[in-house]
Amino acid sequence: MPPYDDWNKIDEEEDEELQDASFFEGKRDVVLFCIDCSESMHTMREDPENESAQTCHLFTALQAAVQIQKKKIVVGPNDSVGILLFNTARKGNSRSSGGSELKQNVLLYQPISQMNASKVHDLIQLLQAAKEDPCELSKTFPPIKDRRMPIGDVFTSCNWVFRDGAPKTATKRVFLITDEQDPHSGIPGARYQQLLTSSRTTLVDLVEAGVTVEPFFISTEDKPFDINKFYSSVLMPTNVTEEEDIEANPHVLPEAISISRIEDLLSQMRIHEIPKRALFSVPFQLGEGFTIGIKGYGLVTEQKKGSYLYFVDLGDRLVPAINKTVYVDEDTEAEVEKSQLAFGPCTGPGEEAEEEEGSGVATRVVNEGSRPFYTAEEVKSFRTLGLKPGIKLLGFKDRTELQFEDNVKHSLFIYPDEFSYSGSKRTFAALLKSMVKKNKMGLVLAVTRSNSIPTFCALLPQEEKIEEGGYEPAGFHLIPLPFADDIRAAPIEEAYRASDKLTTAARAWIDKLTVKTGTYPPDSYPNPALAFHNDQLQANAFREEYDPDSFEDVTLPKYDMIHKRAGTLVQDWKAALEDEPTINVVAASGVKRKADVGVDEAEIRSKHEVGTLAKLKNDQLKAFLKSKSQPVSGNKAELVQRVSDWLDKH
Repeated sequence: MPPYDDWNKIDEEEDEELQDASFFEGKRDVVLFCIDCSESMHTMREDPENESAQTCHLFTALQAAVQIQKKKIVVGPNDSVGILLFNTARKGNSRSSGGSELKQNVLLYQPISQMNASKVHDLIQLLQAAKEDPCELSKTFPPIKDRRMPIGDVFTSCNWVFRDGAPKTATKRVFLITDEQDPHSGIPGARYQQLLTSSRTTLVDLVEAGVTVEPFFISTEDKPFDINKFYSSVLMPTNVTEEEDIEANPHVLPEAISISRIEDLLSQMRIHEIPKRALFSVPFQLGEGFTIGIKGYGLVTEQKKGSYLYFVDLGDRLVPAINKTVYVDEDTEAEVEKSQLAFGPCTGPGEEAEEEEGSGVATRVVNEGSRPFYTAEEVKSFRTLGLKPGIKLLGFKDRTELQFEDNVKHSLFIYPDEFSYSGSKRTFAALLKSMVKKNKMGLVLAVTRSNSIPTFCALLPQEEKIEEGGYEPAGFHLIPLPFADDIRAAPIEEAYRASDKLTTAARAWIDKLTVKTGTYPPDSYPNPALAFHNDQLQANAFREEYDPDSFEDVTLPKYDMIHKRAGTLVQDWKAALEDEPTINVVAASGVKRKADVGVDEAEIRSKHEVGTLAKLKNDQLKAFLKSKSQPVSGNKAELVQRVSDWLDKH
């Protein structure tokens, strides 16, 4: 398999001149915090971090918005964030609030704009004042009394805010924060159904504008949150956009979205902070004239430090320096446009350079004008073989024919794109259901982008699973298949197998340390080096003092818990390991030791049986012969023959 560093590269041989810019169009992220300001959100409760203080749900929601913005200033300065409050009696100047005309009882406290430290400071000062005076938020954002505004009006206001303040190519999301399980409770039946239909319709309008709604439901012991009361009928897991799809899929939202404690809100938001951006959006051809739309997502991505910029000091301000590559004609010293450039092979220094060097090395000489040249489009066709971006279904095979060693590169996950081709979700779901039922996998020819090399891939279906430990959506894994020279032949040698007693002893402590849910949430364990770097940048950006000792590395093993759970079992396993006759257990020591050249007799015999004794080093052969009281003189061939003769006799 290739080294893991190469897994995150889209294409190692990408040429900058031929780069497809569509992949980078959605790199900017826009998040709109849509926070409920009803009376229950203002209700004072005990602060879980400070027993002597009190807080409210609204304070925690705004605090989460501050933390997300502070982080984005460091890792995503080009992203935008806004804060919209609903169910509040405070009136705002809609024209001055980003130009958006909002519904009644909606306040755009922070219009959608690029990251700005001054706006975050204003919100921080408000929260500081709320800590000193618990009634500060109730005075600043007074809630409306004895009623709640329709959720459809909230979605409509969000749509208007995105329309006026968000870039068209950005990834747009709404973080909906509320503790009310049924905002339309107490309304008569006919009016209630009308408001429910309006909520669905406005949500569809929001989704069609490219906006994703990610809810954060607050549930407490005195006021539990039941998503089946209202939101399971409005917010669908797949954000379907057709009325008949809504009626045919009476699913509820995953329970994992509902949080049980208010202090979990910030940690949940950090998990959902990174948007799920599609790597590509291409047609999926199932047959001649039969095409649907799909989007591809990467499941394995390395998060790296943000790129730095060069700045020019103009005296009164610092301006970012822009890097620009210019091609210049050597004769005229004039700039040449990219459209006039041609591509050709390098054929050597030529006759004059060869005579000057006098090295006598033969070089190929090509007359001027006879060298082959190609345009950018022709070079691009060499890579893509003239194929346009898309995935073509070639056929089906039994799922059992896909071997583990066929996965030499990380897979992608594809999902239907209803906006490109109407009916894509129905067709995609039917194909998925049929392949799962027949235990089949698909074979496809994939060109994911306009400059990608055509690749044969396996299409592995995955059913939807909702479990306590997590949620797995339905879709297909697109696994690039290797060619014959992509797989190296491994030496066939019989390895030593542990005894049943040793296996049982190991299983005992492994079961004690296994994750209960069976899943590992990577979002909960950030890269410690990257997190430490970002914390320092964040403190520097906001002119705050940073204490390195306050940094907590959540990836460090919990040694006390490990010893408490499985300490005795590990000791029993170690004792059983020492009793194994063919295994040597070397105790750890602080003294530097020489390299151990000894080889186990079982390994020597396995190599002798397959005829690979010559792969051992001379020191290893001599050490084995010495342990058997055999002479150690002679060259390697003699040593190999001597070892082979001894093994044949014994």
